[in-house]
Amino acid sequence: MTIRPASPLAQAPASAPAETVLPPARSPAAIALRRGLSHGGFLIGAGIVGFIVLVALAAPLIAPHDPYAQDVSRRLIPPVWHAKGSVEHLLGTDKLGRDYLSRLIYGSQISLLIGLSAALISGAIGTTLGVLAGYYGGRVDAVVSYVVTTRLAMPVVLVALAMASLVGGSLKVVVLVLGFLLWDRFAVVTRAATRQVRSQDFVAAAKASGFGPVRILAQEILPNILNALIVVATLEMAHAILLEAALSFLGLGVQPPLPSWGLMIAEGKQYMLFQPWVITIPGVALLMLVLGINLLGDGVRDITAPEGRH
Repeated sequence: MTIRPASPLAQAPASAPAETVLPPARSPAAIALRRGLSHGGFLIGAGIVGFIVLVALAAPLIAPHDPYAQDVSRRLIPPVWHAKGSVEHLLGTDKLGRDYLSRLIYGSQISLLIGLSAALISGAIGTTLGVLAGYYGGRVDAVVSYVVTTRLAMPVVLVALAMASLVGGSLKVVVLVLGFLLWDRFAVVTRAATRQVRSQDFVAAAKASGFGPVRILAQEILPNILNALIVVATLEMAHAILLEAALSFLGLGVQPPLPSWGLMIAEGKQYMLFQPWVITIPGVALLMLVLGINLLGDGVRDITAPEGRH
């Protein structure tokens, strides 16, 4: 009997099933970067704020004149696009002959300093109270809620005006007054966020591992509510800048000769009908800064949101 060799198909081993190739997982930083580059509001806000920050940092290099130098013989020169404008003073001069462009550039330092300092002070106070209330609850929460309610019952503008009129207007007074008045939103937001995070499994695991409250708050709670803190910080920074401008406009904020944008508007209000540019220029600068900060804060909220809003 003839034995036939097995066919090649019969000899070939069964092929293993093809493995499914999964795309590599993206890191949170890469996801945030992709969202940021596709978020129009975030890009516009970051561009505006970044430009103003660069102008403030480079003020001594790019300012064409001394912002404090007075020349009454050259007072109220219109901007360069007017018929009587001068190339030497691109944005004109104020009532004392000071270069408006130079004062506008140095004024960005004042606005950013006040906004950032007030946000840091109020953020430190409000975040501490909110985290303690949200983590411990009970009597601590009741006390903090009472303090927040008391603060909300006091109008910010009226209290700031009263404090500035009693102590006297200055840059330091404005920063401290605004810092001690704008912490309530930090406290409310961080309290709610902390109450949500403290019930998560990783917090329970940290407690079971024997970690103390300080370590849990610093390593488990705060990193997970940082997104909310950044958003609130941008809102309060814009709020502080507007309040400083209002106080300076009323004569109780930054005092002359500092080139505050609110003070520039106050100094030009008597000429607004005949030389409207004296209040239009600093007003537009103030508007752009506040708009940029708000767009930046909204963009950060959308980019870092877990649901991936765009």
